[in-house]
Amino acid sequence: MLTHATRFFSRQNSLYTAFPEKRGPNYATFRGQGGEEIIIGVANSPDGGTAVTGSSYMFDAQIARFFSTLPPA
Repeated sequence: MLTHATRFFSRQNSLYTAFPEKRGPNYATFRGQGGEEIIIGVANSPDGGTAVTGSSYMFDAQIARFFSTLPPA
């Protein structure tokens, strides 16, 4: 999921593009316009799937768009 997030946020050709900044085994951070930060976190869920969460101050629409590209739970 983190690789998918990196491709999603880096491919946008607009003022909402965000570029990878930090990455760990369960999270990735991206830096966008004006220094805005996007954080995507992943964790194994009890049912064997992957739980994905995201946080940002101003890029809520972009995070929602990213979530819409993920397979259903």
